[in-house]
Amino acid sequence: MANHKSAIKRIRSNNAKRELNRYQHKTARTIIKNVRNAKSKEEAEPMLQLAITALDKLAKKNIIHKNKAGNLKSSMQKHVNALS
Repeated sequence: MANHKSAIKRIRSNNAKRELNRYQHKTARTIIKNVRNAKSKEEAEPMLQLAITALDKLAKKNIIHKNKAGNLKSSMQKHVNALS
Protein backbone atom coordinates (compact mmCIF):
# COMPACT_ATOMS: atom_id res chain seq x y z
CA MET A 1 0.00 0.00 0.00
CA ALA A 2 1.20 3.50 -0.80
CA ASN A 3 2.51 5.64 2.04
CA HIS A 4 2.59 9.12 0.45
CA LYS A 5 -0.36 11.31 -0.41
CA SER A 6 0.88 11.76 -3.96
CA ALA A 7 1.23 7.98 -4.43
CA ILE A 8 -2.32 7.43 -3.17
CA LYS A 9 -3.62 10.07 -5.58
CA ARG A 10 -1.60 8.51 -8.41
CA ILE A 11 -3.20 5.12 -7.74
CA ARG A 12 -6.66 6.70 -7.84
CA SER A 13 -5.98 8.61 -11.06
CA ASN A 14 -4.38 5.58 -12.74
CA ASN A 15 -7.44 3.48 -11.94
CA ALA A 16 -9.77 6.15 -13.32
CA LYS A 17 -7.72 6.47 -16.52
CA ARG A 18 -7.51 2.69 -16.91
CA GLU A 19 -11.29 2.36 -16.67
CA LEU A 20 -11.83 5.09 -19.26
CA ASN A 21 -9.27 3.55 -21.62
CA ARG A 22 -10.86 0.11 -21.25
CA TYR A 23 -14.32 1.54 -21.96
CA GLN A 24 -13.15 3.40 -25.07
CA HIS A 25 -11.20 0.39 -26.37
CA LYS A 26 -14.13 -1.97 -25.84
CA THR A 27 -16.49 0.47 -27.57
CA ALA A 28 -14.17 0.66 -30.58
CA ARG A 29 -13.95 -3.14 -30.75
CA THR A 30 -17.74 -3.36 -30.74
CA ILE A 31 -17.99 -0.85 -33.60
CA ILE A 32 -15.39 -2.83 -35.58
CA LYS A 33 -17.35 -6.03 -34.98
CA ASN A 34 -20.52 -4.35 -36.25
CA VAL A 35 -18.74 -3.24 -39.43
CA ARG A 36 -17.47 -6.76 -40.07
CA ASN A 37 -20.92 -8.27 -39.45
CA ALA A 38 -22.72 -5.85 -41.78
CA LYS A 39 -24.55 -7.51 -44.64
CA SER A 40 -24.54 -4.69 -47.20
CA LYS A 41 -22.24 -1.89 -48.22
CA GLU A 42 -24.89 0.76 -47.50
CA GLU A 43 -25.25 -0.57 -43.97
CA ALA A 44 -21.50 -0.79 -43.35
CA GLU A 45 -20.30 2.58 -44.66
CA PRO A 46 -21.71 4.80 -41.88
CA MET A 47 -20.40 2.37 -39.27
CA LEU A 48 -17.01 2.39 -41.01
CA GLN A 49 -16.75 6.15 -40.52
CA LEU A 50 -17.56 5.74 -36.82
CA ALA A 51 -14.94 3.00 -36.52
CA ILE A 52 -12.26 5.08 -38.25
CA THR A 53 -12.97 8.02 -35.94
CA ALA A 54 -12.85 5.81 -32.85
CA LEU A 55 -9.57 4.18 -33.93
CA ASP A 56 -7.98 7.55 -34.66
CA LYS A 57 -8.92 8.78 -31.20
CA LEU A 58 -7.50 5.65 -29.57
CA ALA A 59 -4.25 5.99 -31.52
CA LYS A 60 -3.99 9.70 -30.67
CA LYS A 61 -4.29 8.91 -26.94
CA ASN A 62 -1.79 6.00 -27.22
CA ILE A 63 -4.41 3.47 -26.13
CA ILE A 64 -3.52 1.46 -29.23
CA HIS A 65 -0.49 1.82 -31.48
CA LYS A 66 -0.91 4.03 -34.54
CA ASN A 67 0.15 1.21 -36.87
CA LYS A 68 -2.46 -1.12 -35.38
CA ALA A 69 -5.10 1.54 -35.96
CA GLY A 70 -3.94 1.86 -39.57
CA ASN A 71 -4.00 -1.89 -40.11
CA LEU A 72 -7.50 -2.19 -38.67
CA LYS A 73 -8.79 0.70 -40.79
CA SER A 74 -7.25 -0.79 -43.91
CA SER A 75 -8.68 -4.25 -43.34
CA MET A 76 -12.14 -2.85 -42.60
CA GLN A 77 -12.05 -0.68 -45.72
CA LYS A 78 -11.13 -3.72 -47.83
CA HIS A 79 -14.00 -5.66 -46.27
CA VAL A 80 -16.53 -2.90 -46.95
CA ASN A 81 -15.31 -2.47 -50.52
CA ALA A 82 -15.77 -6.22 -51.11
CA LEU A 83 -19.40 -6.07 -49.96
CA SER A 84 -22.05 -5.80 -52.66
